[in-house]
This record gives sequence, structure tokens and C-alpha cells, in this order.
Amino acid sequence: MNIIHLGSGEMLDHVSIGITNRGKSTAFYDAVLSTIGLKKVADYGETIAYGKSREDPFFWLVEHKDIGRAQGFHCAFRAPDRASIHAFHAAAVTNGGTDNGGPGKRDYEENYYAAFVLDPDGNKIEAVCLKPE
Repeated sequence: MNIIHLGSGEMLDHVSIGITNRGKSTAFYDAVLSTIGLKKVADYGETIAYGKSREDPFFWLVEHKDIGRAQGFHCAFRAPDRASIHAFHAAAVTNGGTDNGGPGKRDYEENYYAAFVLDPDGNKIEAVCLKPE
């Protein structure tokens, strides 16, 4: 069995799943995740984050009204620097992935720099660096 430890300094930054009913999903995850020491740490309307603190959210719910549009699986890997983000994106599109948001600054957080790709099965994969330029 593989166990992934999430948190500061780890290579896995966050995971998100698509939901279609915010009320049902947040009630479910609020109850279930509280049993293992996690809580809702951010709420941006259609996106809700869970973790141990606001500084380290790692499990996200992304709402879509139409089940056919639900995001599905999303995994973000923490990269050591911005050059790695560019290398990640180039390797992905060269090896069968599809661009889903090229390397660049995002408005999520002050130093959020990321690239998004879809793997050959359509899973959304991201590389993110949170260090200042």
C-alpha cells in the first residue's frame, strides 16, 4: 500500500475532486474529515478547501452544476522552482498530454506559479511553485 503524506515540504501539493451539489458534499466532507482532524479552511463559493490550517489546504471540492462538466480528478505536484514548471509542461505536451493552461502566474495566491495539463486519459495534472520569483 502506498501512503502519501501531505503537507509542508512534500511533493504532492493538493488534490481536488468535482462535485455537483455543494450542500450535500460540504455536509458530507465537514462531518467525515473532522473525524481525522481536518476542517474547512477556505470557501470561495464554487471551490471549498480542507486541511489542518488555512496555510496548508490540500483537499479541494470544485462545484459544477452539470454532472457532465464535473472536473473529476485533479492532482497538483509541488515543483522546486519556476523553471521546473516550464520543463513539466513541455515534457507533458511532448509525451501525449494536452495543454490545459501553460506556465504562468495565477491569481490564487501571491506567488502561485503553475502549469496545467491533461494526461492521456483526461485527468487534470498540475505543477505548482509557491516561491517568489
